[in-house]
Amino acid sequence: MLVLAVVLAGPFDAATRQLVSQSALAAAAVFASVSCGWRAVRSTGRRRRAWGALSLGGIVGLLGNVYATAVGDPSTGDIAYIAALSLGVVGLALFPTVRPRGQEIVRMLLDSVVVGGSVLYIAVFAVVLGGRDWTAQPAVSAYALPVVDALLATLAVLVMTRSSAEERVPLVLVGSGFVLYAVADVAFALFSASGGFTFGSPVDLGWIGGYAAIAVAARHPAASGSPIDSRRPGDGSPVLGTVVTFSLFLAAALVRVVRSGEGVPWVADALWVAVLAAVVIRQILVVVDNESLRHGLERRVEDRTAQLRALAGERERTLESVADGIYGVDAAGRLTFINAAASRTLGATPADLVGCDVHATFHATDADGTPYPVEGCYITEAVRDGVTTTAEQDVYLRLDGKEVPVEVTASPLRDDGTIRGAVVVFRDVTERREMERIKDEFVSVVSHELRTPLTSIRGSLGLLDSGVLGDDPERAQRMVHIALTSSERLGRLVDDILDIERMAAGSTQLDLADHRVETLLDSAEEQVAILAEKAGVTLDHDPSAEVVSADADRIVQTLVNVLSNAVKFSPPGSAVRTSVVPVGDMVEVRVDDQGRGIPPDKLEAVFRRFEQVDASDARERGGTGLGLPIARSIVERHGGRMWAVSDGEGTGASLRFTLRRVDPHRAPSGPRTADGEPATRTHAPPSSLAAQETAEDIDAAGPPRVVVVDDDPYVVDVLSTVLEERGFTVLGVTDGRTAIELIAAEHPAAIVLDLAMPGTDGAEVLAQVRRTAATARVPVVVVSGTRPADAREAASLADGWLVKPVDPAQLAGTVRDVARRHPHHEQVLVVEDDDDLRRVVATVLESGGLAVTQARSVEEARQALARVEPDLLLLDLSLPDGTGNALVSDLRRDGRLRQVPLVVYTGSSVGMQEREDLRLGRTVFLAKERTAPQALLGPVLDLLDSVAGRGAPDRTDPDHRGTDERQPDHPHQQGDRHRPDDAGSLRRRPGRRRGR
Repeated sequence: MLVLAVVLAGPFDAATRQLVSQSALAAAAVFASVSCGWRAVRSTGRRRRAWGALSLGGIVGLLGNVYATAVGDPSTGDIAYIAALSLGVVGLALFPTVRPRGQEIVRMLLDSVVVGGSVLYIAVFAVVLGGRDWTAQPAVSAYALPVVDALLATLAVLVMTRSSAEERVPLVLVGSGFVLYAVADVAFALFSASGGFTFGSPVDLGWIGGYAAIAVAARHPAASGSPIDSRRPGDGSPVLGTVVTFSLFLAAALVRVVRSGEGVPWVADALWVAVLAAVVIRQILVVVDNESLRHGLERRVEDRTAQLRALAGERERTLESVADGIYGVDAAGRLTFINAAASRTLGATPADLVGCDVHATFHATDADGTPYPVEGCYITEAVRDGVTTTAEQDVYLRLDGKEVPVEVTASPLRDDGTIRGAVVVFRDVTERREMERIKDEFVSVVSHELRTPLTSIRGSLGLLDSGVLGDDPERAQRMVHIALTSSERLGRLVDDILDIERMAAGSTQLDLADHRVETLLDSAEEQVAILAEKAGVTLDHDPSAEVVSADADRIVQTLVNVLSNAVKFSPPGSAVRTSVVPVGDMVEVRVDDQGRGIPPDKLEAVFRRFEQVDASDARERGGTGLGLPIARSIVERHGGRMWAVSDGEGTGASLRFTLRRVDPHRAPSGPRTADGEPATRTHAPPSSLAAQETAEDIDAAGPPRVVVVDDDPYVVDVLSTVLEERGFTVLGVTDGRTAIELIAAEHPAAIVLDLAMPGTDGAEVLAQVRRTAATARVPVVVVSGTRPADAREAASLADGWLVKPVDPAQLAGTVRDVARRHPHHEQVLVVEDDDDLRRVVATVLESGGLAVTQARSVEEARQALARVEPDLLLLDLSLPDGTGNALVSDLRRDGRLRQVPLVVYTGSSVGMQEREDLRLGRTVFLAKERTAPQALLGPVLDLLDSVAGRGAPDRTDPDHRGTDERQPDHPHQQGDRHRPDDAGSLRRRPGRRRGR
């Protein structure tokens, strides 16, 4: 630029200077265009578009210069210059990386018009040209150029004042370039007005310098919009731009006033009007924008206030809905807030407590009345030391003086690392402590009640075992009687405890149905009759036609408990009378006795567990103290209530309970659940049926071997005897490791296993049996004092589960059932022409471990029989190339297949004569319309077991009568064939039992 200035101001001729100036101008335009384009490629977003517009403006300006040089008249390129400068305006508007609001862009453009017009008015028309004669009248475009230049320069300044500090360097360079343009264009306008303009003068340095400044701006590191120093301050302020704008406008107005009498060209007046219009429009926009912003801010404030109010309300509701007490304290230990639960627990309102010293107000004193030291309080530790206390046991003092045991958690409340107070959460543990007391009392009483009969049993059996009573049969018999009576008492106690626990847990299902109350009373009195006869007490009840919705067994149990209680406390010769009184939609049952009565303070206590009116009652009159609690639990499960009425000792007592009443004229309903919904009553086969099995029923091929494993040799002896009497061969062991070795060597038909054993316990034995391939399928019956619900892992591996003490018949029946469940690998030929049905049947049989060969016609069946020798044939009679009779005839002529078991599975009716013609070995006829394909596995396996002499139930009927229309429910079809129930017994649907 310095060299160029020297050349243009030197003694060179005009043509040389003109050539140098035009060449330098073209080179500067190319440099600026390329530099801006290079920066646009390396930028993103708005900044890329800004540099792209400036690069395009440089190209348009270059073309204007070329055109003006070619025609020899500089003014002809003014239109191109104005277009290039307009692209510059677009580039500057896009320069901020954060897009300004539309109104801000318009206001900046108007400020540029005001500033540019004011400067031009002052400089050109008010100062420079003041008092001069106009020797030439340049084109309007010559005056427009300085205006656009001034607008661009001002816009650059305004954008700079509103931009961050790190963006201002390239903006200053861009603005300086447009200022140089403005100076050169003003000079161009002056020269044009004075008589002409030619290239080659120092004025050209303004245009060249403007291009150079813009080109250098594009090379600055901050030109792409990426921050180069994040520690510098951020956004600028529009205040400076506004001050500059109106300062220049006031200066122009002052010049206008001073020169108002002098003649100025019409262009100056037009420029002044444009400036005034820009000022007016700018102010209108400012007012509109301010109003819009004010309304927007008001809405935002209202919305934020509503949000804060909702958030505060939500937090308050959350705090109030918490069941635990919560309060906060400041650094001095004074209460700052408290929720509703804490207020209720402390018996005060928040207003009574806020601001008080928490430790001194409701922390109870020691047992001797001595206050606890505040230094050791968990609140002090939280506020002073920042210690969090959890599960601290404390006692709070209500304002009415009542003490409340609580469990406390105290946490410090921090703000920027400084402890401002503490938050305390506490829970009233009165009920928990009461439950713990009741539990401890219950365990103590149960322990005593269990040990008492056990002591009698052990003592009497010890005397018998020692031989001391060997010479005194009468005393020995007395000891046996004591042991038997004590064991029965122990069994009743265990049953009562289990009953009341199940009632309390709600795990006992009720089968509700409509029953006449008188029928229930008759059944209960029949069970209590022997007890009443021994006590010399008469049982009587008034006739009643009332009908109730109830579980008959449970209500009879309730009546037996209440009647037994009344008989025990009635004097000989007295009567126990039962009456039934309808009360609205309920029926009230009253059991009145003439005994000693119940004191008023004991009317509720008699329904507590192990509670007696007199401590000697348990010894003198017997009983466990659980009968009435069980009765009340049963009644409450039915939706009724139970209570006692007595006027005191010697007046007798009346125990009363209510049940839901039913219209006696309504048709009897079936069983229902406790909620009144219909229910299906399932009756398991009675265990006594197992006793009807004979030794010959078990296994025609020889008695199966059973391994009995229990650490108690007496138990092994008893269980072995029970099983041997029913035809089993028993191997008994008392050690888990020995049991594992014996099972691996003998491969028994079944295992009877106790879980609780020293060393290798039963669970380990069971797991080892299941892990070993040779024994994995051996059935296992667990006989344990543990319920399956308490040993779920072992229960999932067992085939049966019995809880000690076990009924001998039940044990034998269970062992017999599981022994029959062995894996099948026999070959079955299925002949069925329907492809879909044949595949379904094959899938069902394969699920039972059977190997299946399929055929769809008589010919395919003959080909299959030539390859394999099936253990059973399942045959459809209607086939595409004939009937099943032809295939049966072929088999009868084959010596090796004439005794093959046959299942005829057909949709057509089969007469008696045709059945005789179809008979092979053992033959079963099943109708398709009555037996689904999924039900075929049971009879097939039963037939295979029967033929193999494995003691299968005789469901096949050798005479072929009455077996073809059954749809058996076979154990192999059940996914969970040994799911234990809550009582520990094996719950199964009627399965593979014999002839019942």
